[in-house]
Amino acid sequence: MGEKYNKFSKYFVAIDCVIFGYVDDDLKLLLYHRGFEPAKGQWSLMGGFVGEEESSDTAARRILKNITGLDDIYLEQVQAFTNPDRDSEDRVISLTYFALIRIDKHKADKVKENGAHWWSLKALPNLVFDHKEMVDKALEKLQIKAGLELVGSELLPDQFTLLQLRKLYEAIFQKELDTGNFRKKVLSLKVLQRLDERNTTESRRGAYYFKFIDGAKDKSFERIVKI
Repeated sequence: MGEKYNKFSKYFVAIDCVIFGYVDDDLKLLLYHRGFEPAKGQWSLMGGFVGEEESSDTAARRILKNITGLDDIYLEQVQAFTNPDRDSEDRVISLTYFALIRIDKHKADKVKENGAHWWSLKALPNLVFDHKEMVDKALEKLQIKAGLELVGSELLPDQFTLLQLRKLYEAIFQKELDTGNFRKKVLSLKVLQRLDERNTTESRRGAYYFKFIDGAKDKSFERIVKI
């Protein structure tokens, strides 16, 4: 079986997951100390190899489940990394995904069990191989998504203020956004429902909480934030 392909080289196919979380106005990245050679002990993205009976999507979801304990995770493929010498051990083609998870919902004990830690995107350690390039490409992909869709449900609590949403966008785009323009743009999209409850920590009068209208969070719009 497969004799027609015997003349071709065979390669390993890996999955590397750029796992984004958000807490305290800061976009975070989940990393772990690599437990095997090559580059044992260095900081790495979470990942693994695609099994014989798996698609790359299935493998990515398995890896994320094992690390975070969560099933329902937003996941999107970034690109393939195919440099022949990207891994010194063998020829490894990596399919990179980015994931968005709620840090308040993931299983912290599983993360700890895997030796993983949350790092601020503003202060990442040196990463193995081409993992920094993977992070950069994943962030670009996230910025494109956030520019065309109102993200937030994957990273914020179920109820949030417009200030909290703007802070998330500032963390994603790594720049300050005009308060009035952002508020006007977001409310014009008609995808948020204002609640009666207020957050009294943001101002004397309190800021209203909002939530996504069911079925509306995945709508695409003209660009929300310019990159």
